[in-house]
Amino acid sequence: MIIRTKLVELSAIAAVAYRQKLKDDSGVAILRYDSAQPGFASIGHKTGEPVPAPHTNLEIYPLAAFQEALELTGGMPYSRRGKVKLSAEIASDAVPDDAEEPVEDFAVVDSAEYQAIVKAYTTKKGELSYDLLNKDFIQFARSSKIVADKVAQQISLDDLRDYIIKVKFETLTGNPGLTPAQTSRILAVLDEVSPRSVFRELNDELKKMLSQAKMG
Repeated sequence: MIIRTKLVELSAIAAVAYRQKLKDDSGVAILRYDSAQPGFASIGHKTGEPVPAPHTNLEIYPLAAFQEALELTGGMPYSRRGKVKLSAEIASDAVPDDAEEPVEDFAVVDSAEYQAIVKAYTTKKGELSYDLLNKDFIQFARSSKIVADKVAQQISLDDLRDYIIKVKFETLTGNPGLTPAQTSRILAVLDEVSPRSVFRELNDELKKMLSQAKMG
C-alpha cells in the first residue's frame, strides 16, 4: 500500500493538486480537469516558493495555481501515484514523462515503517502534525527512566535525541530491528515534508533537560 495525500481542489483554475516527490525535488503536482498533461513545480529551497518545471505550460498552469496548491497541501505527507482519474474520459499520469523516480525515497514512502509513523500523527484533515509528533516524543523523554539516567550522565544532545527517536520509531512501527540507516532515511523524508526541522521542539526540550540536570 502506498501512502496517498489528499487531493485538494483549487480555486485559481479547474484542477486538483497534491504533494509530490520526484528525484531530488519536492513540490506539488496539479491535474486539470480539461487536460491530460499534468503540471509540476518544485519548492525553492531558499524562498519556499513554487518553481514550475521547465516542461510545464504556464498558460494552463499559472504560478498562482501552484502557490495555492502549496498552501492547501502544506503539511501533507508525500505521495507516489499511478493514474488519477479526474473524469470518465480523462486519466493523467501524475509523474511527468521525463521525470525519474528516486527509488530509495519511494522505498521509504512505501515502507510499512514510514506509513505507521505518518498514520500515528496524521490529523483528520489528512495533515501530518509535527506538533503531535513532538509532544508525544517530549512526553516519552520526560517519563522514561532510561532517558532520565542518560540526562544525568550528561550525554550529548545528538546521542540523547537519537536514542529517543530510535525507541519511539521501534514502538510506532513494531520493528525492533530498525537500522540507523533506515531511521535516517525516514527522518530525511519527514524533514522535507516539514516546513522546518521536524524535531525542533524536541531538541529545545532536551537542551533544557540537559541544562537543568547540569545546574542541579
